[in-house]
Amino acid sequence: MPELQHNLYDDLSAVTTESWRTFRIMAELVNALDELNNLKVNCISIFGSARCKPESKEYKDAEEIARQLVRAGYGIITGGGPGAMEAANKGAFEENGVSVGLHIKLPHEQGCNQYVKTRCTFRYFFIRKFMFVKYARAYVVMPGGMGTIDELSEAFVIAQTGRTRPFPIILYNSEFWSGFMDWLRNSMAGKGFIGENEINRLITICDSPEEIVAHLQKIIIL
Repeated sequence: MPELQHNLYDDLSAVTTESWRTFRIMAELVNALDELNNLKVNCISIFGSARCKPESKEYKDAEEIARQLVRAGYGIITGGGPGAMEAANKGAFEENGVSVGLHIKLPHEQGCNQYVKTRCTFRYFFIRKFMFVKYARAYVVMPGGMGTIDELSEAFVIAQTGRTRPFPIILYNSEFWSGFMDWLRNSMAGKGFIGENEINRLITICDSPEEIVAHLQKIIIL
């Protein structure tokens, strides 16, 4: 009997059947909720490219944004990886603020960055995405690739459909995002697939850390 219990319960990483996989999903969800429920500040999720280098403008901007948000009383949540995520965690860490990393296990991705104070590791993207929305009061979206677009579009749809509290989305660097915004307005809104008012209501463009902090302070009460 002890051996049977070990085979069934102790090694969830070996689960292969779909029915037993639900227990691994539940365990991952419960562990993350237990860890993140301890956060005592309003947090802002910062997204951006994992490929930007420490000497790049994007990295330096993400670091400064996080620094100023922490000084203003917010915590920082990122994906816990390299690039813009590392920069944001570094800014929060060095300001002695809340620095959370929601790290995903990927075959070719580096491990969690060294500036994360509170870490949750995920196997499943959908649980990780849920935690980003549940524990953040707003998204700051730095220049990035398809992963960044994925997080942006997910947040937009949840806010658009009213499935979460009012959820501001800030795109940083108007030059980078101008083509995307033109496409939303001219192609999507132009075809009637989305409302121009939805774009204006849910998305704000900022070009400086100070502008981000000022905007969030107007709409999020600490």
